[in-house]
Amino acid sequence: MCTFLLCGYSLNFRGFQYAQAMLFAIKEINNSTDLLPGISLGYKMYDSCASVARGVKVALALTNGNEEVFLMSETPCTRPAQTQISHFATCACLSDKVKYPSFLRTIPSDYHQSRALAQLVRYFGWTWVGAVRNNDDYGNNGMATFIETAEQLGICLEYSVSMFRTDPPEKIKNIVDIISRSTSKVIVAFLSAKEVHVLISKMSEYNLTGYQWVGTEAWIFDSKTAAMDTHHILDGAIGLSIPEAHVSGMKEFMLDVKPLNSSGNELFTELWEKLFNCKFKQNHNQRVCTGDEDISEVHNSFTDMSLMPIFNNVYKGVYAVAHALHNILGCNRTCNKKIQLDPFTVSSTLKSPPTQNGIAKKKYQRIFSNIIVLFIQVPLSVCSEKCPPGTRKVLQKGKPVCCYDCIRCAEGEFSNITDSITCERCPPEFWSNEKRDACVKKETEFLSYEEIMGCLLTAASLFGTCMTCLVACIFFRYRKTPIVRANNAELSFLLLFSLTLCFLCSLTFIGQPSEWSCMLRHTAFGITFVLCISCVLGKTIVVLMAFRATLPGSNVMKWFGPVQQRLSVVGFTLIQVLICILWLAISPPFPFKNFKQFNNKIIIECALGSAIGFWAVLGYIGLLALLCFVLAFLARKLPDNFNEAKFITFSMLIFCAVWITFIPAYVSSPGKFSVAVEIFAILASSFGLLICIFAPKCYIIILKPEKNTKKSMMGKGEASDSRASY
Repeated sequence: MCTFLLCGYSLNFRGFQYAQAMLFAIKEINNSTDLLPGISLGYKMYDSCASVARGVKVALALTNGNEEVFLMSETPCTRPAQTQISHFATCACLSDKVKYPSFLRTIPSDYHQSRALAQLVRYFGWTWVGAVRNNDDYGNNGMATFIETAEQLGICLEYSVSMFRTDPPEKIKNIVDIISRSTSKVIVAFLSAKEVHVLISKMSEYNLTGYQWVGTEAWIFDSKTAAMDTHHILDGAIGLSIPEAHVSGMKEFMLDVKPLNSSGNELFTELWEKLFNCKFKQNHNQRVCTGDEDISEVHNSFTDMSLMPIFNNVYKGVYAVAHALHNILGCNRTCNKKIQLDPFTVSSTLKSPPTQNGIAKKKYQRIFSNIIVLFIQVPLSVCSEKCPPGTRKVLQKGKPVCCYDCIRCAEGEFSNITDSITCERCPPEFWSNEKRDACVKKETEFLSYEEIMGCLLTAASLFGTCMTCLVACIFFRYRKTPIVRANNAELSFLLLFSLTLCFLCSLTFIGQPSEWSCMLRHTAFGITFVLCISCVLGKTIVVLMAFRATLPGSNVMKWFGPVQQRLSVVGFTLIQVLICILWLAISPPFPFKNFKQFNNKIIIECALGSAIGFWAVLGYIGLLALLCFVLAFLARKLPDNFNEAKFITFSMLIFCAVWITFIPAYVSSPGKFSVAVEIFAILASSFGLLICIFAPKCYIIILKPEKNTKKSMMGKGEASDSRASY
């Protein structure tokens, strides 16, 4: 049975093609002896005229058998009445079986297409896209799923706008303005074909080309859409469609419309006149139709078979119903026609596995529109370029997560991956390289013999040692002369020996610190300097005692004779030795890697161990030096040429000045320079003692031998006997 409720509008070729696909399936089934044998399927066919209101009206007419229907319920379509099978309704909302229990379809839900589109966008590395959607359930639900999936995949939307084909031109222009102002180069269009036509027509007015379009099955493989894109707005578009299909004989059946004429149907007349742009009745503006026109010469949407996958969906839907009826009626060679059919049984059977072959499967294929493969780079569409290694991502305030700044890692930090969120801290013995993408081992720094400063200090130390040895040789050569004997030869040679050790102990501060060198350098320095100052102190006391011995009735020299002088030197030195032993026993110095002084260097230095021990050693040296300075200062006005008090005063003045300035310089000097400061203080004070005490005597011995006489040294004859032996 065939019934047409005709529409007053122009015939829609696409709708007619869908109807033809259904008729083709019904004809095959009715001619089959295997499927529904002895039973013929009929149909009622209505035209919705592209109107939602008209669509609801004819749907109710199909349900009730009468076009005049009065709605008694707010949701009459939600009742499990007539089974509905759609070939093109993809909205995910229709998968809700609570609201739509009897709705089935032969095309996948947009839920899966939306997720697949997001995966496709992510595959090409597009993380900054715009989106345009239909302002209806199809577009809104599909785009909502796309956005949800896109966020999970790290894709951001710069804008998301909706439109409908009936929107005013101002709204369409506003959407075009949003697209033109955007920085994203990819547009995800969840639109039907008619909305795409409206949008690209407006974009053509502004010549907005160069965008990468990503489309849905509704328009991506529609030849009519491609044909109307004369400004190449959609060139290079990609998208998803349902798989290609081929049904034997369907194309020929759909193009063969002459059988409609045999039934006297007015539909044939309307179709033929629109196909060939003619009129069967005489018309002055158009040519007359003969009915013999050749359809193979026609190239329009009616002869276009690009929607064959959709026609196949119609075909599968009809066969799904036929198989369900075949199972319900228990057909084998014949069917049980006595079984009463009801919508619920038909719907339940359609949902069962044996008939699922006719229902939609979640399967798509990629479509590439108007693409010429030139092996060029994929278009870029990102809010921010990828952050290279050596940087980290910092989100831009008030913008999506895809918009960020690439901040260079700080010194001592690195990142070795692209788009790193954080910079990792280098291990303590490593430092970041110039690019901040790796850690390199830090340079170790210590005062070495190879560097210029180490060489100069070594040379100064050896020079001081040689000069001291030279003075000792001169004194030994002229040991019997008055000037050597008058200045206590025994203490003089002991002082020269201690000065030699002072010069040599500075060498222990040069080179890479080790456990033994750290302990040796401070203790050797402390002991040798105390020995040196003790000798100078002994000489100063001898001068004072010798002067007092010249006074009538004085016998003070017996209290500070040679034995007492030796014991005083040994005693003063043993106190320092005891301090050093306690220091080494309690908390000795040790080699230490200093990571804090410099970021890119490791300073290998000797940690003091016990700061109290270190400052006790220096304090004891300072105490003896101060005592010696005071005594020498008191003896400075004694008769000239008799003693060396004034030279000792100068030497102690230099010694104290050097070590007083040493303390702030040592504390403030970084790394190896603090070691150099300490060596300099040792050498300066040693040279001060050597020059101030021994240079005048060597000058007289070598250059002024005439003054190296007993008479000249005594100055006053009456005091000669008491002074000669000291």
